Amino acid sequence: MHKALLFAALVSAGALAAAEPAALPYQDSSLAVDQRVDDLLGRMTLEEKVAQLQTVWQQRRTLEDKQLRFVADAAAKLIPHGIGHIGRPSEFKTPQQTAEFNNALQRWLKQHTRLGIPALMHEEALHGYAAFDASSLPQAIALASSWSPQIMHDVYALAAKEMRATGAHWALTPILDIARDPRWGRIEETMGEDPYLMSALGVAAVQGFQGNAGKDGVFAEDKVVATLKHLTGHGQPQAGVNIAPAQIGPRELHEVFLPPFEAAVKLAHAGSIMASYNEIDGIPSHVNQPLLQGVVREQWGFNGVIVSDYFAIEELNSRHQLYNSDAQAAKAALLAGVDMETPDPDAFLHLQALVEGGELAETAIDQAVQRVLRLKFRLGLFENPYVDAAVADAKVGADASQRFARDVAEKSLVLLKNDGTLPLNAGKINKLAVIGPHADETLLGGYSSIPRQTVSIYQGLKQKLQGKAEVVFARGTLLTKPLPAAPASSAEQVFALADVRQRSKQAGTFSMQRWNHDDIALAIDQDRQGLLDEAVTLAKSADAVVLVLGENEGLSREAWADKHLGDRTSLQLVGNQLQLANALLATGKPVVLVLQNGRPLALGELAQTMPAIIESWYLGQETGSAVANVLFGDVNPSGKLPLTFPRSAGHIPSYYNHKASAKRGYLFDDISPLYPFGHGLSYTSFSYSDLKIDASQAKANGEVRISLTVRNSGQRDGTEVVQLYINDPVASVTRPVQQLKGFARLALKRGEQARVSFTLPVNLLAFFDQAMRWVVEPGEISVQLGSSSADIRLQGSFSIGGALTEVSDNKAYLSQVSVTAR
Repeated sequence: MHKALLFAALVSAGALAAAEPAALPYQDSSLAVDQRVDDLLGRMTLEEKVAQLQTVWQQRRTLEDKQLRFVADAAAKLIPHGIGHIGRPSEFKTPQQTAEFNNALQRWLKQHTRLGIPALMHEEALHGYAAFDASSLPQAIALASSWSPQIMHDVYALAAKEMRATGAHWALTPILDIARDPRWGRIEETMGEDPYLMSALGVAAVQGFQGNAGKDGVFAEDKVVATLKHLTGHGQPQAGVNIAPAQIGPRELHEVFLPPFEAAVKLAHAGSIMASYNEIDGIPSHVNQPLLQGVVREQWGFNGVIVSDYFAIEELNSRHQLYNSDAQAAKAALLAGVDMETPDPDAFLHLQALVEGGELAETAIDQAVQRVLRLKFRLGLFENPYVDAAVADAKVGADASQRFARDVAEKSLVLLKNDGTLPLNAGKINKLAVIGPHADETLLGGYSSIPRQTVSIYQGLKQKLQGKAEVVFARGTLLTKPLPAAPASSAEQVFALADVRQRSKQAGTFSMQRWNHDDIALAIDQDRQGLLDEAVTLAKSADAVVLVLGENEGLSREAWADKHLGDRTSLQLVGNQLQLANALLATGKPVVLVLQNGRPLALGELAQTMPAIIESWYLGQETGSAVANVLFGDVNPSGKLPLTFPRSAGHIPSYYNHKASAKRGYLFDDISPLYPFGHGLSYTSFSYSDLKIDASQAKANGEVRISLTVRNSGQRDGTEVVQLYINDPVASVTRPVQQLKGFARLALKRGEQARVSFTLPVNLLAFFDQAMRWVVEPGEISVQLGSSSADIRLQGSFSIGGALTEVSDNKAYLSQVSVTAR
């Protein structure tokens, strides 16, 4: 080569090398996360920092064209400095469309913003990834009825896997609200009323979402960030009204409402926490600095992101009436510990002006931005923000998940009553009547989307008895008036675009419409004219009746606005359901009542007159298959209630772990619950025996070993949930009459027995003393073991020795359990 050409080639090569400089420190994956965070933060402008604390949700629609594809020009206007979160990008998209949109947005951020910082995509995943075609599992209250941490782990691991397949990284769940008022419309979203059960299930849920990432480790490619909701007191609002003040004293707050959050932070290392809308003692959670900074960050050591609930910072003014401007609300929330605002840029838009005006130190913003960036690095988004969109449809809601969804639904069913009617004998039924306002529809509950398939109870029973018996359906009644047809500009138009299968589209659309529609009206006699008579006529011609009653998603739901209500003053069956049930019982045919609902119901006389009652809650896409398998005995029910069923709204509060002075009685009524916490029957029976208590180490920082033998003494294989309760009969402050401190889900074949052993940390019995210290106090402890809080089979006691000991930094959260076959 000519020397001049060679020189020119070398110069050209040098120029190319100069155009591709070595990676900056924050782009170097070999460096520690904190090094990368510090380097990136040091390069960011104030505008870029504030953008990382914001979310785009409703405004995201401007980033989409009519085919739901990403629009780069719109992004240049809406998020020129990048963005922290994108809210729910899966809305109205198929999995592949979601993945393509997320990929395009991430590519634009990488290539067209100054520092190329990727975005976090957050999604709802309360009972499965809430997106088109995704697996729809039982609602949270139903999952809790399984009393199975393993199920909880596996459900949320599946949700995480499906989310990451579409490019999502952040789940706005699990909900750890202690639910103590069934008038509240969000009961279905919770895991019940007990702090111990909630802790065990919450820890498992976070581990399912996040895997083995630990406190500071890297997330696996199929894991997402979990968000603990809602901190705190949200589940006991005044008068059962959503977001109302929570009348909770400091001792109760620390002993009942905070332990599940603390356990999920310390044992499972949850990456995110969401503050609650409500106030406690005059301080809304979003500006509760003693809680968010003092307890969560300083006492618990939480180093993740605290995120606002939707619109909650603006509501510090519009609802709580605390500040004169959104700017002041933003400042107060940030300084209290809230790192990110959702769902759209609003109050936090003022942070830049506050800093520039000298009203806020930039270091306060830096702290929040560091936490956000740390999660992005831990998720590996700087190295690989993209997913394979071509396989997203195959990974989300895969056929292989249907069996799992059915199995979970079967374990979530609770047999409330049975006089021997169940299980039904298919050999003695030629014609089965299925009656109920929603028996031909799959009720999914709130925070749902449209799964690939759904199986209604009517459909499931038809499939179960195909070729064996005729299965016929009558509606019997209506609960709510039909909703008006959706306008062409609404989501209905997009559903067709999303190419969702027709049957699932119908079921999911009904659930979403009732949950989302503002104006829900009860049906009246004119609406249900002739339906009861039709049902009675059908029942008379049948050999047995499955009656499906309860509620729908419009009768108990999140009240997220003054014009969108969801809380109730009554727990009774609405409309003429009681009349329908009595008319069917009067036919003399065997009747089984299946309840579909999102909260406890007051059944009145039906609790006595119905031969058999099953609580099914909302069981997800495989509802009908699960119910059919349990009704006909292919599956032995094993669920237990995670909360108390009161006899009426007038019995509230009704939780089991009340104080001794709380239940003197009522004039003209029974003060006991309709169904107690932990209740759930089986088609077999279990005997408890040979209780042993080893209290040789029963002192602060020690442990007590409690063991017993459980035998399946019935005629069928079955699963029992052994429950361990304690009571402190003499203490320096009043203690609950019962406290759950351990449980074991135990599968036993007919005639089989096993030895169940609990290792109970003595520090798990600590409480707040009169000086507001966590202490282990010497004295006698009563032990109760049984099948529910009201069905105690074995009792014993032990004494805690030693001196009064403060254990603030050495609290225990869970007992350990082992099972040995005998």
